[in-house]
Amino acid sequence: MIPRTLDEHDGIVYIPCNDWSSGFFSGSLWYIYDLTRDPKWETWAVKYTEALDSISYLTHHDDAGFMVGSSFLNGMRIGGRGYRSVILRAAKLLSTHFHPVAGVIQLLDLNKDCQSSKGWKCPVTIENMISLEILFEASQLSGDYSYHNMAVSHADKTLQNHFRMDYSCYHLVDYDPDTGEVRSQQTIQGYADESAWARGQAWALYGYTMCYRYTHKAEYLVQAQNIYNYIFTNKNLPTDLIPYWDYDALNIPNEPRDVSAAA
Repeated sequence: MIPRTLDEHDGIVYIPCNDWSSGFFSGSLWYIYDLTRDPKWETWAVKYTEALDSISYLTHHDDAGFMVGSSFLNGMRIGGRGYRSVILRAAKLLSTHFHPVAGVIQLLDLNKDCQSSKGWKCPVTIENMISLEILFEASQLSGDYSYHNMAVSHADKTLQNHFRMDYSCYHLVDYDPDTGEVRSQQTIQGYADESAWARGQAWALYGYTMCYRYTHKAEYLVQAQNIYNYIFTNKNLPTDLIPYWDYDALNIPNEPRDVSAAA
């Protein structure tokens, strides 16, 4: 069981290894070690990273960037650990969700969770952008350029179909896997389909900054800057820069804040 947060009594709330956010705790430990170089943080980072070994075998998860990237990829980059095989295994499984006609990596499996009742054919969420980092890394580690090409294709299609004129983004776009056409644009976890879910905007900003780092494609940096401008010039962004859970929620300023989007 992995620590995730604290409850109202300051007790630790734990999650299982297959939770989408399970890599965040070890990732945070790696960052602390990187900042301090205190070996105790490295010890804890290794412990909580290697406790997650099973996640690279999950066939139904598209959250490899959150789970494997935060933990094993940081451990390899910051701690010099031999986690190459974990990165490659996660990337190989993630690549099986790629639809070549639509040019995107599909969200999970359609016969799992709540998706079978939604009528989606090839759903893609904005958080899929985070998992592209695993594909870029796997391409560099293995020399297999197909991983890089999948990541670029997904980033290009997301840039084309996920964003509105003001550079806010939808949460989910459903594609037709046979034709590549967009079937619907939705915001599942935000206030409404045409609203700007705060965490999604943050992931979009991270995703295109990261894609630029690996590819140096100018349009990715421009997109990241445009998303940044949407967030930081938004009339509903509080002065402490901790956004409301949705930039268009009806009851601002009496709406919950999202510290993860702020981070």
